[in-house]
Amino acid sequence: MNPEPAPIQIPNDLNFIDPLDPLALGSGMSEADVVAADRARSRRERVIMWSARLAVFVLIFGGWQLFTAKSVGIVDPFFWGRPSGIVTALKNWFEHGTQFGSIWANILVTLKEAVLGFIFGVLAGMIAGIALGQSRFLSDVLNPYIKVVNAIPRIVLAALFTVAFGVGTESKIVTAGVLVFFGVFFNAYQGTREVDRNLIANARVLGAGRWQTNRHVVLPSAATWIIASLHVAFGFAIIGAVVGEVLGATQGLGLLIYSSMDTFQINGVFAGMALIAVIALTAEFLIAALEKRVLGWRPPSQTQSSGL
Repeated sequence: MNPEPAPIQIPNDLNFIDPLDPLALGSGMSEADVVAADRARSRRERVIMWSARLAVFVLIFGGWQLFTAKSVGIVDPFFWGRPSGIVTALKNWFEHGTQFGSIWANILVTLKEAVLGFIFGVLAGMIAGIALGQSRFLSDVLNPYIKVVNAIPRIVLAALFTVAFGVGTESKIVTAGVLVFFGVFFNAYQGTREVDRNLIANARVLGAGRWQTNRHVVLPSAATWIIASLHVAFGFAIIGAVVGEVLGATQGLGLLIYSSMDTFQINGVFAGMALIAVIALTAEFLIAALEKRVLGWRPPSQTQSSGL
């Protein structure tokens, strides 16, 4: 007669390791050791990532500077500029201003146009997307008109708004808002269509009205889609502002770029692009922080965990 197997003893101390944990399996590591090892690995990954980014930066701009040197002469700096020339152009703008006023004034004009256009475009895109996503009738009626307007080249719309609203900030805000609108609208529309209908039905059974249902069910469910569109939406806002300034303006980074191009100052063109890139990266950082705060309940994606 076989003896009965001894009961399995589960330790009650705090250092008990889950046998299914791949980091601790067979290693005898405590929970604190596993956490510390994970943090150390994350730090190493960040160091490697930033080192690789720095290496790419040095490779691109170092090679650019080298190839445009007179002793090498592979690339003509008259047409392609030089990193050192871009730095000199930026230094002159910040120290002595531009022909259109202080560089800070020009940055603020473009930033104002892009931010206001971004806000108006996001609000309009969210409202229209949620409304049409919930109403099949409205969607069927307005769908062909939305597609027609979306098919019109944006530069044509920018020219139209410049004629209609003048060369002031209004035309750039409208242009930026229109570019932002379509990106947010389609994501809000699709996000609304993807909401679980059982959740909406349950909310209405519990007595929730349309406003409460949209606020507590539809909008949170579609938030992932909407916030995802914001990453590209602000880029569209800057494009709308800059294109509007190129077509006609009294101040702005787009006007500085166009003026530098018109006078064959290629370093000035790249200097304006560098300032726009700084604005765009700052906005991306703020939007990523907003996404992390609003969607903190969502498990991190592969790109988020890698720091992108």
